[in-house]
Amino acid sequence: MKIHEYQAKAILSRYGISVPAGIACFSVEEAILAAEKLGGNKWAVKAQIYAGGRGKGGGVKLAKSIAEVRQFAEAMLFAPLITHQTGPQGQIVRRLYVERGVDINHEYYLALVVDRAAQCVSLIASNAGGVDIEEVAASTPEKIQRFQIDPLKGLNLQDAERIVSGINLPESCQSAAVAMLASLYKAFDENDASLLEINPLVVTSDNHLIALDAKMNFDDNALFRHPEIVALRDPDEEDPLEVEAARHKLSYIPLDGDIACLVNGAGLAMATMDIIKLYGGNPANFLDVGGGATVEKVTEAFKLMLENVNLQAILVNIFGGIMRCDVIAEGVVLAAREVKLTVPLIIRLEGTNVELGKKILADSGLAIIAADNMADAARKAVDAAARHRAEPVNNGGV
Repeated sequence: MKIHEYQAKAILSRYGISVPAGIACFSVEEAILAAEKLGGNKWAVKAQIYAGGRGKGGGVKLAKSIAEVRQFAEAMLFAPLITHQTGPQGQIVRRLYVERGVDINHEYYLALVVDRAAQCVSLIASNAGGVDIEEVAASTPEKIQRFQIDPLKGLNLQDAERIVSGINLPESCQSAAVAMLASLYKAFDENDASLLEINPLVVTSDNHLIALDAKMNFDDNALFRHPEIVALRDPDEEDPLEVEAARHKLSYIPLDGDIACLVNGAGLAMATMDIIKLYGGNPANFLDVGGGATVEKVTEAFKLMLENVNLQAILVNIFGGIMRCDVIAEGVVLAAREVKLTVPLIIRLEGTNVELGKKILADSGLAIIAADNMADAARKAVDAAARHRAEPVNNGGV
C-alpha cells in the first residue's frame, strides 16, 4: 500500500524527524490560504500522486509570491501529471501540498527497503540526493552505499555512525543524523513499511537536517495491524479494477495482453502466465481467486476480466486442493451466463472433486473448450484467441 508525501511526513514527524511546515490542499483557494497561513516569502507547491519523478514532470514548483502559488495550483490541480512512473497517460492531480520554502545547502539520499535477496532490511545512502538519483545510481554507483541491517539486532549506534560518516555529512550535523537514522528505522519497523525513502534529505543553510520529501509503502499483509494506515488509502490513485478486486478479496493486476487468466494460487497464476507466453500468447491479467473462492467471487472475477476491451479468450486453470473444482465449475457456469460471455473459454481442472466439476461444466450446455493439462490449456487458449481476433464481430461465444 502507498500513501501520499504529506501523509508520510506526518508519520515521520511523530518520530521526531524534522519536516518542513506544510498543509494539504484540495482546491486553489485552499492552496492560497495555506501559503498565507504558513507565512514566509517562498513556498513549494507539490502535486500529490503515487508516483516518483514529480519534479521533472512539473509537479513541484517553487513559488515566490502568492500570485505564483495561485498560478501553480491552477496549473496542477485536476490536470494529468506525466512522469516516468505514470506512463504516457499520466495521473490526475487531486491533491496539493503547500510547504514553507527551505534554504538548501546540500542534498542527500536515504532509504530503507526490504531486501528480499539478503532477507533483511537494507539502508541505502548517498551524498548525491535529488531528482537525478536514478542517474547517479546508473552512472556513478560508487556514490550509493548499501548497509544490511540485522533484523534481530536492528540498527545499532556504530552502524549509524558509519553510515553518516560514509556520506560526508557536515560534522555539525552528524549527531543529529545518527539520531534521525535510529528514528527512521523505528518508523519503518513499527509501521511494517516495505519502503521508506527520503529524497532529498537536506542540510539547510543554518545546518539543520530536514526531510524535504518522503515516500512510504507498506506491507499489505501487515495492514490488519494498522487500521490508521489503511485509513490513509487514496482510491483515486489506484487502478479502479484493483480497488474493485480488493473489495471482493481477489488478487488482481491488469496487464497488456488479451488472454485473461483465472487461477487459484499465486504460484500457479505466475506459471499460467509464463506458459501462455511460451506458446506465443500474452496474458491480460494476474488473477488469483485464492483457496476460499465462492461462486460469487468467481462471478466477480469474470466481470473484472471482461473489463478488458482487448480480451480475446479466458483461461481458467484450477488445481483443487483447498479450492474445490465443483465450486469453481458452478461459479464459471453462473458467471458465463450472467455476463453473457462472448469470448472463447478454456478450462483446465485438476484436484479435489474434479470429476464433479467436469460434469457440471459438461451439463451446462456452454461451449467450453476443455484442456487436459497446463500445456494443452495454454496452447488451446492461444489458438482460440487468434481465431477470435480474426473474427471480431461475433463468433458465437458461449
